[in-house]
Amino acid sequence: MDAFDRFWQWAKKPAESSLTIPAELHRAVMELAREKRWDRAAVNQAAARVPDPDR
Repeated sequence: MDAFDRFWQWAKKPAESSLTIPAELHRAVMELAREKRWDRAAVNQAAARVPDPDR
């Protein structure tokens, strides 16, 4: 699962879900322009610039 899938799985989770993502991943994606958040390559590139404790 890449960063794009992780972010969107988290973003679309039910309210009662306890699924989390690293704050660094959230920040990297949210810094993108709204339309770029749907671009797999842009999300993965942004995520690659920040440390991810799960990698």
